[in-house]
Order: sequence, then structure tokens, then C-alpha cells
Amino acid sequence: MSSEYKQIIRKTFPFDLLTDEQFERMMKETTRTSFQENEFLFQEEEEEVEVFFLLKGLAKNVLHREDGQHVSVRFYYPGDLIGLMILLAGGRMNFSVQALENCETIRFKRTVFLELMSENEAFSEVVLSGIGDRMKSLYDEIKKERSAGDRENIGIFRTRVQNIMDRAEMIPESFTVKQAAARITKRKVPGLVITDRGGLLQGVITQQQVIQALLDDGPDALVSVWMDDRPQTIQENAFGYEVLTFFKDDYIDLVPVMRGEYVAGILVAESFLQLQDSKYLHLSYRLQHADSIKEISAVAPKHHPDFHAFTEALLNERTQASEVCEFISSYNDQIHRRVIQLALRAMRREGRGAPPVNYCFIVMGSQGRKEQAFSTDQDNGLILDNYRHLSNWREVENYFHLFAAKVNEGLAEAGFPECTGGIMARERKWCRGLDEWKEEVFRWVRESDSEEIRNFTIFIDYRPVFGDFTLAETLRDAVTERIQKGRLLHALLMKDTLRFRVPVNPFGRMVIRGPGKTIDLKKDALMQIVNGVRIFAIRYGIKDPGTTARLKKLEELEVFHPRDVKNARLAMDVLHEHRIRQNLKDLRAGAGLTNRIAPLELEKDERRQLKEALIVAKRLQQMSELSFQKNRGI
Repeated sequence: MSSEYKQIIRKTFPFDLLTDEQFERMMKETTRTSFQENEFLFQEEEEEVEVFFLLKGLAKNVLHREDGQHVSVRFYYPGDLIGLMILLAGGRMNFSVQALENCETIRFKRTVFLELMSENEAFSEVVLSGIGDRMKSLYDEIKKERSAGDRENIGIFRTRVQNIMDRAEMIPESFTVKQAAARITKRKVPGLVITDRGGLLQGVITQQQVIQALLDDGPDALVSVWMDDRPQTIQENAFGYEVLTFFKDDYIDLVPVMRGEYVAGILVAESFLQLQDSKYLHLSYRLQHADSIKEISAVAPKHHPDFHAFTEALLNERTQASEVCEFISSYNDQIHRRVIQLALRAMRREGRGAPPVNYCFIVMGSQGRKEQAFSTDQDNGLILDNYRHLSNWREVENYFHLFAAKVNEGLAEAGFPECTGGIMARERKWCRGLDEWKEEVFRWVRESDSEEIRNFTIFIDYRPVFGDFTLAETLRDAVTERIQKGRLLHALLMKDTLRFRVPVNPFGRMVIRGPGKTIDLKKDALMQIVNGVRIFAIRYGIKDPGTTARLKKLEELEVFHPRDVKNARLAMDVLHEHRIRQNLKDLRAGAGLTNRIAPLELEKDERRQLKEALIVAKRLQQMSELSFQKNRGI
């Protein structure tokens, strides 16, 4: 054993709690052991398992399920202790540990380790309460859940990041790795978040990075040199499943949770130890690592039966249909991001370089509201940082028009048809500088016609998905008040929403016409709720593009009665569920996607629920019309 490694172990928590005599006695009985990639440190059938301290490399814990499937539930990094759970549980755990890459370990004698725990109360308390009890309870819960069968763990797909995140321990860039190690030891955290003086995220540094820095550069090295300056991040209102693959497949140890541009907390791998294997997560992993549009298309929602099955499972588990739409929309966001990344790579490969100015790719319409089903086309655009003052502004425009064309073409190949109305980023009208966007929105407020008002209704539900999100936020802040005061705009919005009447007569009966006896769920019902809520949201300066969020804010402002908000949400869930199930039926039949259903073919209870949803949509349309007539003064 080299003295260097010995010194590192001596300073590593919890070994720094041992006396010098105890530490020397422990080290006397240790052996240095190497394991090659895919070699097992120990197997489940071994009766006597020692405790390992991982010096180098990466290993994983492999749980052996009763159905014969092996599932990874934990990863080990340099500085981790391996085998503690088995040691403390008396061998009543059935899992193995396998090296994912070449590993160097220190193997402690289990009898000596237990002896030291009996002698040193502080050391024992850390091992038992800080590591052992927590890991054992989580493991028992995993085992119990997984013995139930192969059903998807639907709960994790309903859980928001903000409900499971931990507190972030933040340090400045000026910290040394010695100071970082001290903070990690004192706070008992897996890593630290590094911020600048303004509190903005600069990077993260984990336990293993600190250990490696101490080994290679010594205690006085700066964390800014060793930190990961491009960490994966997640917004606090995202669903837990959106970040799971980072831990499960990419072996990331710590992910900062963001509230806008600022750090709100962190997620660590242990937060997800109850995770079941999920076909959806495998699709998500394949998507995030796709290197071609063909690979993206293969895992797109329309094309993969596993995605269809998982979506149906969400509905069957009584997940709210609005949340299922948000789930589909979030997955489509991932597709957009991957297509954009491939387009950027292609631009560099062609010698066109990186984007010359900051930009933000936005999605609009149903994707902007996160209300998508399987039947959807492209509605997107680009907000560019102001560039017209530059001498090469034409080159800037050309770059983004070429880039946007690649993105639109890629999305079309991946299963998102091009917008028949031309609302796509490659079109000059939908690719503008920030100030140009402001002027265009102000023009819409002043002088829109009936055709342009439809473009406005799609645009105003925009949401950023890639690039500099502050550009989208700045634009929203700049135009909200002007839109709020645009009476002519409000009149045109009201006229547009009345183009389609809800198919319910004054006696509350559904009006079903045509040879197929069908109704269009989107045009005849859903859009009446969406449009009605949007009109009120614009009037009261609500910035959120989602219908559910707008309803919540209107209730808080006492514009809508809580009963009306509840009814609108229930109606949307009913309509969204019918739409998604019809899409799934079409996909499995190999037919073209449609939003039309035949009410007479539904079960009696389903038909009653559909009728009630249509009545709510009609009521909201009437509320919007009456409110406009009362308040207009044009």
C-alpha cells in the first residue's frame, strides 16, 4: 500500500473518526485488490463478504429479481464503501457488485471492521445511521416493490422534482479542494454546487472529483479547475422521470435543480433507489444518445409500441389525462433538443461554426401549452439576440435560416409533420431578433386581421426549449402589458374563438351530424376551453402559457369561481383522455391520426362524461362572450 493512498484514506470520512491506533490496526489487515471491467467484486451467493473502499473506477450494485432479471439500483464511485449493507444486514441481501471499468480497491477485514465499530462509538454511529440504516431501509422497500411484478412504477412519473430534491450546499469558485473536502465532510453531502458572486451556477464538484484533485494536484488546487462546468440541470417543476436517466444510465452523481437561472436544490442518485426498470426510461436513454435522425425517429412517440403501451398504462393507472399530455409534450421536448443538437453538430461539420449570437428555440401551440397528444405538427420559431447593428448581420441571418431548416427537416423526419400554415423557425416571419419580435407583437395588437389573429393565438402560447431562455422571458415581459390593453386584439380573439360552436343544443344534448356521426374533440371542444381561458389570461396579464396554470392563476385572482375551475379541469381531462385513446387506437390500426370520435360507440358512462365535458366547454365559451360584451368599449 502506497503511503499516498493511506494518507487519503486517513483523511476520508468516516475514517478520520478513528484513533491513530485503530486506523493502523485496520490498515494492517487490508489488501490492495484490482478488478477488471465487468469482473465481480463479489457475487450474491458468497457467504463471507468483506468491505471494500473504492480508490479508482466505477462499480454498480446488481439486484437479482425473482423473475431472473438483474437490475442496477446503485453506483459506487471513488471514495465509496462497498459491502456495508450486507455486513450490517447479516448477509440477508441478495445482490452482487460488478466493476463497470477497471477498479482499484482496498479490502478491509470484516472482523476488524466490526471490531472497530464496537470500540469507536462515533465511527459506529456514522456507519450505522448515516449509511447502513438508510441504505437498508431503501433496499428493503425496493425489494418489496419489485417482488410485485413487472408493472411500471407510475408514481415516479407523477412526482415533481421539487418534491424530492435535497438542499444544495454552495461554495464560491475561490475555494480550494481542501476547503471543499472539509465542507463535504462537515455537511455529509455527495458534492457541492459552485456559484459566482451573483449566485449563478458555475459548476459542480463531487466527492470523487475532490479525491482525484487531492491525488493529482494537492489540497491547494482550486475547485474551479476540477469542477464540472457544464453539469446536467433540471428545473424544479419538471417531473422526476425527466432526470432519472442521468443517474440510471449516465452514472451522474449530482444534478442541480434550478428555479429559473438560480439553484434551488440538488438531486442525487439515492433519491431514485425505488426506481423500477422502465421501458420508457430505456427509450429516453436511447433518445438522449441518438446520433442520427433515424435513431430519433425510431423512438418517437408515434413510432414505438413501448411508448404507446406506457402511455396507456398511465391512463389505466388513473393518471390525469392532462398530466399524460404534459408527459408526451415533455418527451417531445427531448426530441426537439436532440434534433437541435444534431443540427448544430452538422453546422460545425460543414464549416459554418457555432451560432454567431445567442438564440432561443421556442415551441408554440399545444406543445407550448404542454397539451399534446399523438396527433401534432410543428409550431416553432427562433428568438435571436439583437443582431441588426452588426456589420455581418446578413451572415447571421443566413446562419440561423440554414440552422432552422435543418431542425425543421429533422423534426419532420422524426414524425412531426411540417406546419401547413408555415409556422416554423425556418420562415423569416418566425425567426427574428428580440426587438423585431417586440415590434411584430405590438403590430399584432394594433392592426391584426382575422388571418393573423390565428397566428397570434398559436404564438402567444410559446415556451422556450433550447438556447438562451432569458430571451423568451424578456420578450414575454415586454409584450404582456401591451397585449393586456389591446382591446381590438381582444375583440378579434373573441371573434376567432366563436368560429367553432360546441356541439351541444340548448337542452344539453349532443348534436352529432355527418355520415360518420363523429365530433372533433380538438376543434369542437378542447379549443373552446383553451381559447376561453387564454382570453381571460391575456386580459389579466397572466404570463404562463399552459391552460391548467392559467386556470389556477385565474382562480387565485378570483376571476373564475373555484367550481368553474374544477369543472374546466375535469372537462379537459375527459376530452384529453378520449383524444389520446383514439390516437392510440389509430396508431395500432395503422390508420391516419384523427381527433374525431363517435360518441354513439362509447359506453353509457363514457358518453355521459363526454356530454358533461362538452357542456362545460360551451359554458366557458358563453362566459367569454358575455364577459367581452360587458367590458368592450371599442
